[in-house]
Amino acid sequence: MWRDPGQPADSYYQVRPECNDVPKSKFKIKAGKTLSSRKWQAAFTPEGYLDISKTLGRIYRGGIHPSIRGEVWEFLLSCYDPKSTFDERDQIRQRRRVQYARWKEECRQIFPVVGSGKFITAPVITEDGQPIQEPLVILETTQDGGPSQDEMVKQLTSHGPLDKKVTQWMLTLHQIGLDVHRTDRTLVFYEKQENLSKLWDILSVYAWIDTDVGYCQGMSDLCSPMIVLLEDEADAFWCFERLMRRLRGNFRCTERSVGVETQLSNLAEITQVIDPKLHQHLDALGGGDYLFAFRMLMVLFRREFSFCDSLYLWEMMWALEYDPDLFSIYEEPELNGEKGEGSKGRAKSIRHYGKFERENMKNGAANSEGPLPMSVFLVASVLKDKSSKLLHEARGLDDVVKILNDMTGNLDAKKACSGAMKLHKKYLKKAKKA
Repeated sequence: MWRDPGQPADSYYQVRPECNDVPKSKFKIKAGKTLSSRKWQAAFTPEGYLDISKTLGRIYRGGIHPSIRGEVWEFLLSCYDPKSTFDERDQIRQRRRVQYARWKEECRQIFPVVGSGKFITAPVITEDGQPIQEPLVILETTQDGGPSQDEMVKQLTSHGPLDKKVTQWMLTLHQIGLDVHRTDRTLVFYEKQENLSKLWDILSVYAWIDTDVGYCQGMSDLCSPMIVLLEDEADAFWCFERLMRRLRGNFRCTERSVGVETQLSNLAEITQVIDPKLHQHLDALGGGDYLFAFRMLMVLFRREFSFCDSLYLWEMMWALEYDPDLFSIYEEPELNGEKGEGSKGRAKSIRHYGKFERENMKNGAANSEGPLPMSVFLVASVLKDKSSKLLHEARGLDDVVKILNDMTGNLDAKKACSGAMKLHKKYLKKAKKA
């Protein structure tokens, strides 16, 4: 039987011609499988209610067409409720854009480089809030006709020492700039200064509002696709903010621990149940803490897959673990009493949940922290796939890291998701028996 080989999707995310070692995407746009613009439009009623269950199934089968990826992601990340109307979503969108503009203006008032189309890569203040007089700092922060960096900080400190929140925030701005400079630089999209400064602005505003987490390395890798997919800066910010709701625990650090350590110990537990020999081997090599998998969990496989394939992996993963309750959890109490009567109180069918989430519900899967995220099972699936190689060739942790690094660009997103689903099912069964 003839099968559609599919159309390559790399052309939607153009790579700079001099970057010839970038892995090609394995994701193909396939008629009848990939969620197309036509199928997406047909999934809405005339009022704007979305048939989410059919949409989730199609995304898992064949991903999303790049031309509509941004707007579909807004639903997958619970920016919007599928059981809302076009008008209700427009109101929410406008309200959020106003909120983002307010926060951005707060940041601009403190440090006018925000929103200027520029960004910084050198520290502007010392830890005790004093301006740093360096040529690079002065060059990066001098605005056309605007105040210099020295004048900006002098204005801020004219009423006494800087507030702790302001100092902490300003200390992170150059680190954000350094990471922005390194993020997805193989893409033609980031040859434009305006796109780099947009990424810096969003991460700077996020660091301002989330004082608990602020900014950590890796966040630029998570935010970058939002800028590429969504033209409006505020819409991209809210998509990133929703993604961070899921992942911010990974970035929360204390003097004693890093947030992602919980997921690493979950990964150890899963591997011990699914592949005891491999776990024993890794433990004997000194890798029982699974720190070698740190990056995969922190930036959701951004470095292991091509840009296009990592987007495909993310949307399959989000479709599988989709939970329709997250929208109201994220919005409350802000939205209470604001939502139109038509979208209140409609009971959710189990079909409205992703397949991974349905398995959790069916098996009552939860530990003290709640159900384990699918990303942990994805890493477990990759380790299981490389189990034989790791058992026979890894004689030390350096070998483990090398074997996993060699996977870059060679992994299949669909296969990884299918493997994760199988492991999840197997793990739940074994955990239930135990």
